[in-house]
Amino acid sequence: MATKDCWQCVQRSSIENDSPLSVDNNGPENGSLSIVVLGASGDLAKKKTFPALFNLYKQGFLLANEVCIFGYARTKISDEELRNRLRGYLVKEKDASPEKLETVSKFLHLIKYVSGSYDSENDFRLLDKEISKHESTTNTAEGSSRRLFYLALPPSVYPSVSKMIKTACMNKSDHGGWTRIVVEKPFGKDLESAEQLSTQIGGLFEEPQIYRIDHYLGKELVQNMLVLRFANRFFLPLWNRDNIANVQIVFKEDFGTDGRGGYFDQYGIIRDIIQNHLLQIFCLVAMEKPVSMRPEHIRDEKVKVLESVLPIKDEDVVLGQYEGYRDDPTVPDNSNTPTFASVILRVHNERWEGVPFILKAGKALGSRKADIRIQFKDVPGDIFKCQKQGRNEFVMRLRPSEAMYMKLTVKQPGLEMSTVQSELDLSYRQRYHDVTIPEAYERFILDTIRGDQQHFVRRDELKAFWEIFTPLLHRIDKGEFKSIPYKFGSRGPKQADELLEKAGYVQTHGYIWIPPTL
Repeated sequence: MATKDCWQCVQRSSIENDSPLSVDNNGPENGSLSIVVLGASGDLAKKKTFPALFNLYKQGFLLANEVCIFGYARTKISDEELRNRLRGYLVKEKDASPEKLETVSKFLHLIKYVSGSYDSENDFRLLDKEISKHESTTNTAEGSSRRLFYLALPPSVYPSVSKMIKTACMNKSDHGGWTRIVVEKPFGKDLESAEQLSTQIGGLFEEPQIYRIDHYLGKELVQNMLVLRFANRFFLPLWNRDNIANVQIVFKEDFGTDGRGGYFDQYGIIRDIIQNHLLQIFCLVAMEKPVSMRPEHIRDEKVKVLESVLPIKDEDVVLGQYEGYRDDPTVPDNSNTPTFASVILRVHNERWEGVPFILKAGKALGSRKADIRIQFKDVPGDIFKCQKQGRNEFVMRLRPSEAMYMKLTVKQPGLEMSTVQSELDLSYRQRYHDVTIPEAYERFILDTIRGDQQHFVRRDELKAFWEIFTPLLHRIDKGEFKSIPYKFGSRGPKQADELLEKAGYVQTHGYIWIPPTL
């Protein structure tokens, strides 16, 4: 059975059976659904949002007799022109069978386009008029419709767009329907700007109406973390400072800024990756067991562990900038913006006191991968004299080749009593070879429709993120903390390896994990 079928069954059964995954939709199951993609002509919408909507449509989550999708942007084009622009992102030419082309065509006819400014009340009233037309064709009672606004836009226009939605495009009365908005990162550049943005949006919408996306929370193995930790008995007694020596959460890219240097230079690797993606993973690794799987219970525990993080010390940070970064004409000649960072977080609580969490991310490195690496302490009384080979590790590889594996010491096959490192391996491509793992954006849109905020960022959670990193970021911005040059295609600055060793990480010698083949 394909994953899309499995996933569809899980989602639907959870709704029907009120399992821990189920969420009150706060609305009619068969009322009209209007999905508005603001910034419809941009890359994010074309490459991520509309393909995710198409996949949900193919799997039966978006019904043709209920849903209408509206594209909204400043570009003056017709409905048909937008559809033609999107077509190539929904089906590849080599996969274009007659059946697939027919499915694409049916989906595209659900899309309408409205052109307008992002700060014009008149233009948004025109959008509201088009939405109301759709609602009237589905015989939806006033106030019972569902309206989802996806802001595929720069954060600078969030306040004006939110104000226009609130002024002109809300449900007219409260009869079971809803209005929800989805916003993308970055959520500000520091604590002050993030709080300002939160206040502006929060002054217009209630927190249950706001869905802040961090797409790493939609990745399959990230979503698996809570299941692994709290549904498997053998992990429960091991997941603490008595057994775990250190934790690494790593994100590596083998390319540079690729023409986006000017944009990247405004943020840097900490704001772009560590302060959001890696910190979200940190929360799931370090948080306590929630009371239930309800979104608020999970997010409460994430905030608690964030508030237990101690202030970051200078000696626990290494910054780097790859050689050639400033050759980009859009990057200032004197830029200090880090393209690499390794930061140790220390948690002051009973479970994690003394265990370093190393968050590391970088561009222009020697490989492309993202993984979570839990390294356990040495075995006391090493009668096999095998500690030099390496410690036990539990690794979750997020990309490429999604996998989970446990590094173990075992007997080397043969007549001698010698040891070697091996692994217990769950490689998704091998175990679930006929399964298609859904994209993060599909999950997020479906969760928004269902009213499930478990995988979205709450306002106090966002504030806690920025409280951890803002002091360091301000020092970097002022030039008080310098980035160390490193070669393109290397491991990053050598000081980062020294920091890793200082944190107590023990390198494995002579062992390389190789993804199994079918």
